[in-house]
Amino acid sequence: MNVSSQKKLAAKVLKVGIGRVNISNEKDVGDAITRNDIRGLIAKGTIVKKAKKGSCKIPSKHRRSQKKKGRRSGKGSKKGASQTKKTNKRQWIEKVRPLRKMLRELRDSGKIERSDYRKLYSMVHGGAFRSKKHLLLHLKEKEIIKKKGAENEKKKDT
Repeated sequence: MNVSSQKKLAAKVLKVGIGRVNISNEKDVGDAITRNDIRGLIAKGTIVKKAKKGSCKIPSKHRRSQKKKGRRSGKGSKKGASQTKKTNKRQWIEKVRPLRKMLRELRDSGKIERSDYRKLYSMVHGGAFRSKKHLLLHLKEKEIIKKKGAENEKKKDT
C-alpha cells in the first residue's frame, strides 16, 4: 500500500522531514486521511519520529592531531596560485641567492673583474636576471667573462 501522502502529513504534524518519519504498520496508516488521524497514530506509536543523526567527531579530532604534528601538509593539500604556496619573498630569496653565489665564484676564480662584479651584483639586486642561465647569457653577450686562453696571451705579450 502506498502511504506517501500519509508520510507527508505526518512529517508536517511532527515538524520534521519526510525521511525522519518511520511507519511501523502500513495497513493501519493507509486508512488515515486527516491530520487528527495521523495524530492518533503518533500517540499509539505506529508513526514515530526518527532520531537526528549526529556527526562523529573522532575523524576530525584525529585529523587535527595529525596536523598539529605537522602531517597532512604536502603539495596535494595546498590550493591556490604559486605565490600562495610559496611567498613572494621566499621565491625572491631562492632566485637571488644562487645568482649571488655564482657571481662570487666567478670573481674569486678571476673570470670577472671586481668592478664588473659590483655592477652585476646590483643588477641581480634590481631583478635583471631570471636565472643563472640568463646571467651567463648576459655575461657572454657583453663579453664580460674572461677566457683562460685570452688571459695567457695577454700575459705573454707583456
